[in-house]
Amino acid sequence: MSAGQRFYVNARAIIERLHEGRTQVLLQRRQKPPERWEFPGGQFDPFEGILAALAREVQEETGLSVTRVLDDPGRHVTDSDEASVECLKPAFVYQTTRGPVDSVGFYFRVEAQGTLTTHGDEAGGHTWVDRRALPARLAGTPEDFDWLTRAALGAYLREHERSLGEA
Repeated sequence: MSAGQRFYVNARAIIERLHEGRTQVLLQRRQKPPERWEFPGGQFDPFEGILAALAREVQEETGLSVTRVLDDPGRHVTDSDEASVECLKPAFVYQTTRGPVDSVGFYFRVEAQGTLTTHGDEAGGHTWVDRRALPARLAGTPEDFDWLTRAALGAYLREHERSLGEA
């Protein structure tokens, strides 16, 4: 990383719901150019816990409240006089090795409830997409997704290939 370049740490959510017997995921449109589909999430605040950042970002961008992390994160917190450290297991982690932003982040599969906003923190156009439709949508119009979401969808879909023919 060169002098003056920022490094970002992010928490992002793949929000799932069961609708009419099928698993759907929530996509949102980033409201700044280029406007592309993405998953809710964003940067940590200083000393903010990972799950706290995840819940805050989901709330700010969608109006929804995270009610459950679908894969057991195995959360463990160690407190001492000098520090408090949160350890857990996300669905998957990413690190950019080249690109417009130097970042590392954590994706979690979650359930959420509440009223979906029409416009959140730089996000809008929220839409639920059948998980089984995601591979064709990604393959047919990859440019409709930001570079990070294309990578995340690839990881998510590989993980759930077996269930794409099911719910």
